[in-house]
Amino acid sequence: METTLKSLIFAWALFASALSHAAAPYAFGVLNQRSLQATAVYWNPILNYVSARSGVPLELHIGRTANETTDRVVAGRLDFAYTNHLFTPKRAALGWRVLARQDSRGIRGQIVVREDSPARSLKDLTGQSVAFPNPYAFVGYYVPYDALLRAGVRVTPLFSGNQEAAMGQLMSGQVAAAGVNHQVMADFARRNGLKYRVLSESEPYFDLAVMASPRVSEADGEKVRQAFVGMIDDPEGRRVLKAAAQAIGLGKSRGFVFADDADYTNYRAFFRHTRVPVNE
Repeated sequence: METTLKSLIFAWALFASALSHAAAPYAFGVLNQRSLQATAVYWNPILNYVSARSGVPLELHIGRTANETTDRVVAGRLDFAYTNHLFTPKRAALGWRVLARQDSRGIRGQIVVREDSPARSLKDLTGQSVAFPNPYAFVGYYVPYDALLRAGVRVTPLFSGNQEAAMGQLMSGQVAAAGVNHQVMADFARRNGLKYRVLSESEPYFDLAVMASPRVSEADGEKVRQAFVGMIDDPEGRRVLKAAAQAIGLGKSRGFVFADDADYTNYRAFFRHTRVPVNE
C-alpha cells in the first residue's frame, strides 16, 4: 500500500510538473523604439489578444535598451521577437524564422535636422554630432550612417538607446542631426510639434518582423502567425489595435500581414555591401 501511494504521489508530481511547464508562457521580446512604458502600453494588449486567439501564451520581455533586447535574443533567452536585428550574417545563422510583419509601405532610413538648422546637405554635417538609436539599429543607424560614409562625411555618432531618445536629443538641440526610422520620426514629430527637414532618405525596407526561435515548434509558430495576421479581420482585433495606437499617440493603427524570410532579402543584401562595420 505504501509503495502504491508513493508511486501515485510521484506520478502526480510528474503530471503537475508537465502542466506547469506547458502553461509557462513564451518570452516575446520587442525591440525598443520608444520608451519602456510606451512599448509596454502598446504591446501588452496585442500579446494578450494573440495569446487568447492562438492558445499559445506569450509574455512581453523588453531590455532597458534595444541593444539589451537584441542581446537577449542572441543569447537564446527569448522565444519570439519583434525585430529587424537578426538579418546580419552571423545572426541569420541562428535560425530564427519570419512569421509576420506590420502592414505598411515599408520603413526608410533618414538623416534629419531641425527645420531651423543651417544644414542643407549631408556635407554640412561634417564634424558634427549625430544621434542614432543604437549600434544595432538597421534604418536608424546602419542605413543612414552608410549614406554618410558614402558621401564622404565624417560625424561623431552618439547612441541614445532607442529611436525616440535620439529624436528627443535632436529636438532639444543636443545634436546637429539624427538617424531615424522615417515612420517613427513622423509619429514623434506630430505628437511633439517638431518641424524637421530630411537630408537623406533610403529605399524602403519591410517593417520589423514577428520572428520565432528555432526551438518554437512549427505548430505553435503557425498559430501565433495566424493570430497576428487575423487581427485586422476580427472586430475585437481591430479594437485592440486601435486602442493600442491611441494609447501612445499614433495617428492610425497598423495591422499585421503574412511574411517570410524572402521579404527581408534587401536587408541581407545591404549587409553584404555596407561600409559600416557590422556589430554582431
